[in-house]
Amino acid sequence: MKNFAITGVAGYIAPRHLQAIKDTNNNLVAAMDPHDSVGILDRYFPNTSFFTEFERFDRHIEKLKRTNATEKVDFLSICSPNNLHDAHIRLALRSGSDAICEKPLVLNPWNLDQLQDIEKETGKKVFNVLQLRVHNSLVELREKILKRNQTKSKYNVVLTYITSRGLWYDFSWKGREEISGGVATNIGVHFFDLLLWLFGDIQNNIVHLREKGKVAGFLELKNANVKWFLSLDKNDLPSDAIANKKTTFRSITVDNKELEFTEGFTDLHTKIYEQVLAGNGFGIEDARPAIEAVYNIRHNSLTDDKETMHPLILK
Repeated sequence: MKNFAITGVAGYIAPRHLQAIKDTNNNLVAAMDPHDSVGILDRYFPNTSFFTEFERFDRHIEKLKRTNATEKVDFLSICSPNNLHDAHIRLALRSGSDAICEKPLVLNPWNLDQLQDIEKETGKKVFNVLQLRVHNSLVELREKILKRNQTKSKYNVVLTYITSRGLWYDFSWKGREEISGGVATNIGVHFFDLLLWLFGDIQNNIVHLREKGKVAGFLELKNANVKWFLSLDKNDLPSDAIANKKTTFRSITVDNKELEFTEGFTDLHTKIYEQVLAGNGFGIEDARPAIEAVYNIRHNSLTDDKETMHPLILK
């Protein structure tokens, strides 16, 4: 049995980590969040030490390392706001723990190099939760793509993800680009990781639209041309989604065929934890391409090349 600690335990994604820790028969010894709405701990690990101040949490992790071998933290699970991931990973490594971190691993690509240096210094590892890479239907698709005749023309891919958010979003950390990294980073990084994992490295990264609540562009990948559109605006939802009172629309088409992966999400975090505990898992170099992609999307100049624009932008 391994000992875990967690940051951001009051957040949206934390229950999936709590479930994964429980499913893999491990123990949670410490949890931290500035918000104290953490009654969910009763469902999983009611005896967990809980902190609302990061400094006291840091001290507790250090204390366990030095004085309590049976409760020394083996893994720190990181579910905190995006801009804190880097600091919390450093806490894990400095404390003699491996880190299991939500996406994005960091906001700025150069911080990955520093984390790799700390990995070498401490002998500990950083793992990123790239759960779409363990989705059965997507694993099968990647195997087909890798076996495909490379002389054929590139796939034509269209990614559309619209997930409407209310006024609260702008007042939360998710609506502040300096904390979340903006729309492309906060809601898009896992899609970009998926596309790069499926279709290969980026050869060209074009941005057509970049506003507070939406962003769109074009990626030329080794084996695909990708037109993509991400939005938090309910007015961008297609009419059939609105008619059915749906607040989210997600679509990835490959050569005009819908990529179907709506099922099979229930245990993906547990699969990631199983891989990490088995000595595998996705590390810094796995996370790097998507981190670089979304960083460039935030900073590249806009272009008006209509040939590469997503259909919703052309409208």
